[in-house]
Amino acid sequence: MAPLTLEQLTAAADAGEIDTVILAQVDMQGRMMGKRLHVRHFLESGYKESHSCNYLLAADLEMEPVPGFETTSWERGYGDYTMRPDLETLRLAPWLPGTALVLADILDHHGMAPVSVSPRAILQQQVERLATLGLSAKMASELEFFLFKESFEDAESAGYRSLTPISPYNEDYHIFQTTKEEGVLRAIRNGLYGAGIPVESTKGEAAAGQGELNIRYGAPIETADYHTIAKNAAKEIAWSQGRALTFMAKWNYAASGSSCHVHQSLWSADGSVPLFHDANGPYGMSKMMQHFLAGQLLHASEFTFFLAPNINSYKRFQAQTFAPTKAVWSSDNRTAGYRICGADSPAVRVECRVGGADLNPYLAFAALLAAGIAGIEAKLELEPEAAGDAYAETGGRAIPPTLRAATTALQGSSMLRTALGDDVVDHYVHAAEWEQIEYDRRVTDWEIARGFERS
Repeated sequence: MAPLTLEQLTAAADAGEIDTVILAQVDMQGRMMGKRLHVRHFLESGYKESHSCNYLLAADLEMEPVPGFETTSWERGYGDYTMRPDLETLRLAPWLPGTALVLADILDHHGMAPVSVSPRAILQQQVERLATLGLSAKMASELEFFLFKESFEDAESAGYRSLTPISPYNEDYHIFQTTKEEGVLRAIRNGLYGAGIPVESTKGEAAAGQGELNIRYGAPIETADYHTIAKNAAKEIAWSQGRALTFMAKWNYAASGSSCHVHQSLWSADGSVPLFHDANGPYGMSKMMQHFLAGQLLHASEFTFFLAPNINSYKRFQAQTFAPTKAVWSSDNRTAGYRICGADSPAVRVECRVGGADLNPYLAFAALLAAGIAGIEAKLELEPEAAGDAYAETGGRAIPPTLRAATTALQGSSMLRTALGDDVVDHYVHAAEWEQIEYDRRVTDWEIARGFERS
């Protein structure tokens, strides 16, 4: 059921309540990119299609057109993609005056075929693979962030230095401290709920100024859409109140990182029967769940890039910070990269704790599903559980410690090349290599402070 129908949008336009429709696609970094349409234009023709420059799927965080992509280039003239609104995502944006928004699928210039490297198309491909097996998935993402007293403009003017977290101390589950932040957090919860996004809660997290947003478990595409809209809305709402908010994986060496834990389970095709549960299995895990998890563990290094896509992402993987360092599994154990939640119940599921808040949910979900499907198809046996403190475990499967290592693993992944396609893997390998090149040639504040006088 669409949160807002065309008929309802027409009525809202006639009543003078809505005058603007944001039409947005999702870029490689998981951001909303697009345009604002007058509601009358959207109702006349924009609901069918619009267009965007195809460099949006070949640019970096700075929106720099990156050379070397096969899909588009200066030599090819940077033409257009077709943006086809998915009317199932049409909804109000209550935090913006007179505004609705809709997400778009990206098709080729003629509007005929999905663009294979589009994040939404990549996830849809894995959902369709599950459907051919008679399966469906449910997923959820827990989004962590830091909120600051300064505005985005103040933070930029200060070079993002000496920022003041909204709280002076660790506020994990802290009701009194989060009361002080309710001006922003309540507006986020209510704004998203008013947009038809089923928010469960916000809470304080394990560092000064850190919070978490939880949205209800759902189908993969729907959940990724919610995640993307929520990140954009949270920043817009914080900005409107003169605050800055970041989803960087590690904004400060001394503070905890911000994660995006992904909960996952498989169900019958109609979503009514939980297929991960077997009362006779270990922790209530069915054989299917064990195969699924075994596939994710076997291929963990290969898809780490989709969970940690930036140089900064890898600064988060530090022992005793609740961010994992080992891609091992354990039941209800927050030191392991893969945690079993809801043990011995129909809600038993896999929580992947590797991803940072900077991930693109469509790519992360697609990679996790692809690895799980590989485990099911090969009937992989689940390795022994990691018990106790996974940080202290000698041996064990380490998470790639750098973007460079994760890129090498992605490039060599025959599993992902089979599941996603060579063109998709090569596209994102190139994006990762560009990010590495950009970092390698930059001079950092740390280098200057360390070596200006002493070297």
